[in-house]
This record gives sequence, C-alpha cells and structure tokens, in this order.
Amino acid sequence: MFSDNTMTTSPLKAKKTNVRWIIVAILFAITAINYADRATISIAGSAIQHDLGLTSIQMGYIFSAFGWAYVIAQLPGGWLLDRYGSKKVYAIGLVFWSVSVMLQGFSAFFAGITAAVVLFSFRYLMATFEAPSFPANARIVAAWFPKQERGTASSIFNAAQYFATVIFAPLMGWIVHYFGWHYVFFVMGAIGLVMLIFWLKFIHDPKEHPMANKAEVDYIEEGGGLVSMDMGKKDKTAKQKGPNFNLIKQLLMNRMFVGIYLAQYCINAMTFFFISWFPVYLVQARGMDILHAGFAAAIPALCGFSGGIFGGVFSDFLLRKGYSLSLARKFPIVGGMIMSMAMIGCNYVDSIPLVILFMSLSFFGKAFGALGWAVGSDTFPKEISGLAGGLFNMCGNLSSITTPIVIGYIVAVTGSFEWALVFTVAHGFVAAFCYLFLVGDIHRVELKAVKE
Repeated sequence: MFSDNTMTTSPLKAKKTNVRWIIVAILFAITAINYADRATISIAGSAIQHDLGLTSIQMGYIFSAFGWAYVIAQLPGGWLLDRYGSKKVYAIGLVFWSVSVMLQGFSAFFAGITAAVVLFSFRYLMATFEAPSFPANARIVAAWFPKQERGTASSIFNAAQYFATVIFAPLMGWIVHYFGWHYVFFVMGAIGLVMLIFWLKFIHDPKEHPMANKAEVDYIEEGGGLVSMDMGKKDKTAKQKGPNFNLIKQLLMNRMFVGIYLAQYCINAMTFFFISWFPVYLVQARGMDILHAGFAAAIPALCGFSGGIFGGVFSDFLLRKGYSLSLARKFPIVGGMIMSMAMIGCNYVDSIPLVILFMSLSFFGKAFGALGWAVGSDTFPKEISGLAGGLFNMCGNLSSITTPIVIGYIVAVTGSFEWALVFTVAHGFVAAFCYLFLVGDIHRVELKAVKE
C-alpha cells in the first residue's frame, strides 16, 4: 500500500521518496551486528585459549564451527527465503542467532574440553540462524534498487563487516580487558535482540511500504528492480517442498557462476583471516595486549569500510558513464584483489605501524573489490534468487571452514604467521584470475524449465 502522497490529483509528477536508502541503512546496521557476532570469538580468542588451555589447532576448529553450520544451512535458508519472503525469515533468524550468541558466554562456567564443546555447539547454532542473512540482503537490494544503484547499495551492506570491527572491536576488547571474555557474548546478543524492533518497523516490500510513494516504486521498477519479488509467493518454484536440485545443477553448470563462486570462496578466505586470526596475530606474533589489539584492528577495518563503500560507488559510476555491466563490476574487483595482496609486506617489517599500514592497504583493497553480492543481484535468476544466493554464499563460505583450520595448522607447525599470510594472499590472486578469465559476460541468467 503506497503512502497517501501517491493519491494526489496534482498534474505535476510527484517527487519520489527515498525509502530505499532507509532500507539499506537497516541492512547495514544489522549486518554490522551480524559480523560483530561472528568476530566475538576472535576478540576473546587469546583470553579463551589461555583460560581453557587450548592449542592453536583446537582454536582453529572452534573458529571453524561457524563455517560448518553456515555452509550446511545455506541452501535450506535460501529456499526458505523464496518460500516465505525475506522479512519473516530474517526476523526469526535474528532472534535465534542473538540468543545463541548470548549462550556462548555460558561456556565460561565449564572447564577444558567441555567448555570448548559448549562454545563450539552454540557457535554452530548461531551460524545456522545467520545463514539466510546475506542472501536476504541481496534479495532486498534486488527488490528495492534499480540496476544503476545496486552496486552502491550492495557495497553499503557488505561494508558493514568492516564497520563492525571499527565500532565493536574496541568495545569488545575493552569488555574482555575489564570484565572477562564471556561478557562479550552477553552484550552482543542483547544488541541483536534490540535491532529486531527496527527490522519489523522499517522492512516491507516496495509496493507495500507505508513510507514509499508510487514515484519511487516506479523508478525502481523501471530500472530493473524486482519490486514484486515477495508479494503473493505464487510462482511454482516457491511451492517446492525443498530446494530444487535440477535448478541448482543449472547454476553449477554455468561457467559465469562457477567463476563467481570460486572468486567468492577466495574473497571470503581473506575475510575470515581478518575476523578470526587477525587479532590473535596482533597479540601472539606482534606482542600486543588484547586491549590495544582491539583498537589496532579497528584501523584496517576503517580502511576496509571506506574501500567497500568506494568500490560500490565507483562501480555504479562506471555503469552510469555508459560502460558495460561486466567492466563496471570487474574493474574494481580485479584492482581490489591485487591491492589486497599488500599484507605480504608484513612478513618483511618489524614495525607495528608498518604492519598496520600493510594490513590497512590489504583491507582497503579486499573491500574495494568485494562486489560479489552486487554481481549476485545482477545475475541471480529472479525465480530462485534466494536459493541462488544461498548457493553463492555456501560456496563462498566453504572458506570459513578451511581458512581458520589451515591457518591453525600452519601456525602450529611453523611456529609463526608468515606462511599463514602467504596462504591468505594467494586467495586474492586467484579471485582476480577468476574474474579476468572465467566469469566472462555478467548478465542475469534465465532458467530452463524443469519437470516437476
């Protein structure tokens, strides 16, 4: 239902509202909390490892708990989004992942391996309920934004992962230092529950939003926005009793998607270094205490935030200047991935400021090129955008399992982080290669009909 200002009989065309930017601001805020909840374990990691007497390999497995559940839940989560819509599925997920974060704090009341199992289990549950969040973000952007604004909108919610570190890493470091690591989980879980109020108040479909007028909805629809995506849920795909694997096979057989999936795996590998091992690296390899490590981690994250926003804005700028969608998306992705390899410089310096500088350049570049969700909003088949987003996120987040574990083994075997940084940097090179040589033309895919 459109707002009352659409019912005017004035001969002048009504000025369009800008509710879509409020929508993306809500996505940004909740995604920041989403990533802060994931990062709780990294900020508290050194204290947890010390208190529970865990090895680097054991910590690697605890870090990976999120990845196992997150990957497994992607396809069911995407299917739920297509069947029930983004608003309802996201709201339920927000409640249960926030409660799961709070429950992780109770692991402090156990000892040794029992505490580790409790921590692993509730982190696993948190990831299960977070699984639909990014596919839902992409669906909402596809519904609320025309093509020429999609890169900016996607980069805003994606940049929240860096802003989360800027805002919450110092806060969490302060809480760990003065109150104990388990209080981090209690505080972050409570913040998530508060955000549910804003989600329920502001998130609606474009044609049903009480604050959006017809002029804005028409502008979105004329620009290729899927404004009716969640209205009615009448398409046959939405009525499936589970994920349609014939449709999934079509996506996996598509060369463009194979390149996008592999690149996203590599981009996320770099992300999970930053949100799992980076604060531990500052403490164990660079001799910082957890309070200062929390503040130091915020500097590269701030660069990542600015790089993420700038990458999306620059991509949309190229699109508005008449460049093809493929060039407008690929140019910042490839350039950003090349810049992300700057962190290798940390292996050749002893100065903490230089370490932060190289990490900041790497974070900026990685974020500048992290346009995978914008590409997804441009390419996912509209009939199964949730399922396609789930598959994309599943492939990308396989690295959330492998990266923490591999780095844990590398550190345990070599006794340093030098080869861990080489391992991380190699992913930036592969991501650039994928967009240069595998992806090809970027376009929205039309599905072939399949038998019921």
